[in-house]
Amino acid sequence: MTTDKKLIVIQGPTASGKTALGVSLAKHFNTVIISADSRQFYKEMAIGTAKPDLKEMDGIIHHFIDSHSIAEPISAFQFGMEANQILKEEFKSKSVIIVVGGSGLYIEALCKGFDEIPHDSKIQNEIIMDYEKNGLQSFLDELKKKDPVFYDSVDKKNTHRILRSIEAIRITNKKISDLRISSKKQHDYQVITYTLMPERQFLYQLINKRVDIMMQNGLFEEAKNLFEFRDLRTLKTVGYQEIFDHLEGNISLDKAIELIKQHTRNFAKRQCTWFLNRTKSKVINFTEKNNQKLLETLLADFNY
Repeated sequence: MTTDKKLIVIQGPTASGKTALGVSLAKHFNTVIISADSRQFYKEMAIGTAKPDLKEMDGIIHHFIDSHSIAEPISAFQFGMEANQILKEEFKSKSVIIVVGGSGLYIEALCKGFDEIPHDSKIQNEIIMDYEKNGLQSFLDELKKKDPVFYDSVDKKNTHRILRSIEAIRITNKKISDLRISSKKQHDYQVITYTLMPERQFLYQLINKRVDIMMQNGLFEEAKNLFEFRDLRTLKTVGYQEIFDHLEGNISLDKAIELIKQHTRNFAKRQCTWFLNRTKSKVINFTEKNNQKLLETLLADFNY
């Protein structure tokens, strides 16, 4: 299909510089950004999600920043539906729109389209009773056996996603990866995807530094203010759970900070695996954080 409309996707692991590059591209093309970071949707979570502030957004409209409340979790399916409606409106006046994010599942929902995951209350109740009695490990083992690709990419600490995936697999006898993609989505715009891929040890340095900056900027206070909501699914995420664990008296604050860094590095590794194995994109490798150089690399690809 021939079209002059382009959706440019900038994806990559946490701390890889996606936000700054996305803003620079949006300013160049005089356009907007669709944020595809599943934690930055929520108004109450700012510091722990590395949400861009007004200065970082630099006047560029960011859809799906502060768009929802932690009490109203947004699924990948819902995001894909809502984001596509925004694209339809924005493409009426723009030829290029930028997607920026590290949530591969949500990017996939936007670019490819998902079937709504089936639900069966009887099977769900059986799974929950089994989980409450025996824990998560048997479900992880089942997921690894029935859908090893999804198992390798999924957050092993995300209990809700693990149990929800097992429910869908048992209902349909299909892999999650087969179930979620309804069909190859036909767009009236061209999707062009770039994956930022810092050298591994350099990325880990960036992550460790970011966590230190988050703590300096008030992550502890932010998590403390959200402590009473700690059982919400939206808050079962890296950066908050570790501090909640400290506030419950289980670990020291220093240990919590150490675990935030470790768990964030683990998360980034899973992100890299997802992007390299599940998406067709142009991978941009780098060993230094130079936004201007990254911008020039992408613009050269567009012959600008």
